[in-house]
Amino acid sequence: MTKTLLRQVRVLNPVYDTDEIADVLIVDQQIAAIAASLTEVPDGTQVMDCAGLVLGPGLVDLYSHSGEPGFEERETLDSLLQSAIAGGFTRLTLLPDTQPALDNPAELAWFQSQLQHRSAPVQVSHWGALTLGTKGQQMSELAELADAGVLGFADGKPIANLALLRRSLEYAQALGKPMAFWCCDPELTGNGIVREGTEALRLGLPSSPAIAETAALASVLECVADSQVPIHLMRISTARSVDLIQAAKARGLSITASTTWMHVLLNIKAVHSYNPSLRLNPPLGNPEDQKALLQGLQSGVLDAIAIDHSPYTYEEKTVAFSEAPPGAIGLELALPLLWQNLVATDEWTALALWRTLSTHPALCLYQNPGAIAPGLPAEITLFDPNYSWQATPDNLRSRSKNTPWLGQEIIGKVVKTWGSENGHA
Repeated sequence: MTKTLLRQVRVLNPVYDTDEIADVLIVDQQIAAIAASLTEVPDGTQVMDCAGLVLGPGLVDLYSHSGEPGFEERETLDSLLQSAIAGGFTRLTLLPDTQPALDNPAELAWFQSQLQHRSAPVQVSHWGALTLGTKGQQMSELAELADAGVLGFADGKPIANLALLRRSLEYAQALGKPMAFWCCDPELTGNGIVREGTEALRLGLPSSPAIAETAALASVLECVADSQVPIHLMRISTARSVDLIQAAKARGLSITASTTWMHVLLNIKAVHSYNPSLRLNPPLGNPEDQKALLQGLQSGVLDAIAIDHSPYTYEEKTVAFSEAPPGAIGLELALPLLWQNLVATDEWTALALWRTLSTHPALCLYQNPGAIAPGLPAEITLFDPNYSWQATPDNLRSRSKNTPWLGQEIIGKVVKTWGSENGHA
């Protein structure tokens, strides 16, 4: 029997909207007791002085990429799980764009068999591919994937064929699974790699107009209005998109939406460093886009922050900005950097940040949100907001190191993550 007492820890409970200092007793992966001061402590209890530390429900990631199978040089399942644990994530939802793609039950069975042999306090779920090979041309056997146990359906890539998209909405309606779409028009994007505007001109890089996102988003919203099928909107990155989503929610459409942590923290001005790890898709927005995303999250127009962890090797990313593949790692860095930039500066409350990283992503995935209360499983994250460390290759658990914060000092670090062992779905 394992017993741990967290003395005088700051407990964030977004479900109950409480933020308080308390003692928390954990016995065999379950919350045994919470009180302002626990005086009766079982023999053999490990006591941790947690003054200044923060305890919240385990973080939940809506969508990220696994290197394995097919791209193990970027990320293995082991390194991915270790990265998630180091970042405080107890639930991880993986996109299906592996090699081969997760578009059939056999591939899901492979993942499940691999995860059974790994002991980690992380529940790993999978998005099943909406289309075969995530190529956007032919619908996958969604019912078979649902029966096999995928969490929901998403390609993680744009689906340009609106007729196919509409059919997938109609077909998936009876399956009762989440569906997620990235709204982007590749024809309008062209060869653009930064957001169109004054800064793009200064950078001298090919630009992508905001309408590449918003035109596709408007089309998807019309399909949702026609079918009345709930969906999740991924990677929202423009101010106009926030307006469209706000209007759609006001009309009663059953939609949720997320942006990524890097779009919350940065805008196109950061690209003046030409760091290839800032080559993202969608590209970082203009300052007004970043402001709208922050306001959208605070107002509830946007529901959650996703990590979209996208590992690439040193060789793949150490090229000119325009030649770099889009994406960056983030599981280990998102919480401390968001806390330092939003909570430590008093722009956001601690509860507001934790809500967008834990309880709200869970709701978007049709999962029960985590809470800290006696009798509930200890699916929790202990975080030190003042711990200083460097994001070096040796310190990062991810196999890839493609982050613009590499070599920089980070304030805030996860101390420990508790969750269900060998969890997978």
